[in-house]
Amino acid sequence: MLQFDFKDQVAVVTGGTRGIGRAITERFLESGAIVYAIYRSNDEAANKFKEELGPLAENLRLAKLDVCDYSACEAFFNDLGDQEIHILVNNSGIRRDNLLLMMKEEEWDNVMTTNLKGTFNMTKFATNKFLRSRYGRIVNMSSIAGVLGLPGQTNYSASKAGQVAFAKSLSKEVAKRNITVNNIAPGFVETELIDDLPEAQVAEYKKTVPMKRFGTSKEIADAVLFLSSKEAGYITGATLEITGGL
Repeated sequence: MLQFDFKDQVAVVTGGTRGIGRAITERFLESGAIVYAIYRSNDEAANKFKEELGPLAENLRLAKLDVCDYSACEAFFNDLGDQEIHILVNNSGIRRDNLLLMMKEEEWDNVMTTNLKGTFNMTKFATNKFLRSRYGRIVNMSSIAGVLGLPGQTNYSASKAGQVAFAKSLSKEVAKRNITVNNIAPGFVETELIDDLPEAQVAEYKKTVPMKRFGTSKEIADAVLFLSSKEAGYITGATLEITGGL
């Protein structure tokens, strides 16, 4: 396992209690960070996650928050007061797959609002804190769908491509303040986000991956920790594809 040292650093991870977000939260905690794990609604699952962490839970702060809500995001950061944060991971994301001609307006709006506006909301207020301390690491959980495009995912692909463009622009605005903004673009990863895919479709997808398997959440989490580290200080505006060669 890669070793990182985030002692005395504070990370905010949206969607931080399940799937890839859970793995990211766990890795930050293992590396000494204090983590604010943002979740949207499932109190029972969030509290169960905290219980399962054992001694690591001491540095976990659960925060119930809808990243789509601009005012709620502003209030979250205001409530932190003088508490410095060093890392923001925009991991919250949803899929509502459909062919474009069959796609309902709400399927488009819900995906764009969660995946892209949520990134805007959290990043705007986090960046304000980073600018004051002249240090920050922002990592967006994009997707290979935002690079390649996938059928039935015009909404999801557009939102993920938007995160990439967002990071490229913002990275140029804040680089002088020692703030980096990067993206991770995973391919297929074994998480609940793809649990609704038919078995036959999963098998076909695996055939397209040169490594003939899906990635793991821990493999993605290690990459997030690297881009969040001080050692990655000269990497900004970049997108790291983790796809098994897809």
